[in-house]
Amino acid sequence: MINNFSTLPTADQSCPMVSFVNLISGKWAIPILYRLMVIDEPVRFSDLQRAVHPITQKELTRQLRQFESRRLVTRQVFAEVPPRVEYQITELGKSLRPTLDSLADWMRENSGQLRE
Repeated sequence: MINNFSTLPTADQSCPMVSFVNLISGKWAIPILYRLMVIDEPVRFSDLQRAVHPITQKELTRQLRQFESRRLVTRQVFAEVPPRVEYQITELGKSLRPTLDSLADWMRENSGQLRE
């Protein structure tokens, strides 16, 4: 019997878990999303940066732009001096909460077994 693996779809084409991991990849992705879910109202960039300390401004900007392009977060710019920018979790972003809660629960229940 000959296996022809070249005709199989790649993992990112067929596996929703790969797509999910790509969506929330990065050290700060989940803490940012979760903080926005908990706040559940518009939050200024500087306040969000303090809430997710010690994230850098560059990394927070990069991650928020990625979330905005995926419609998980909205961004509103106010024409003021100095400029004010606020971010808020969308309904689509909020729909991730049960998934993230279950991951946190799993981690609490099993962290003792994961020691290196």
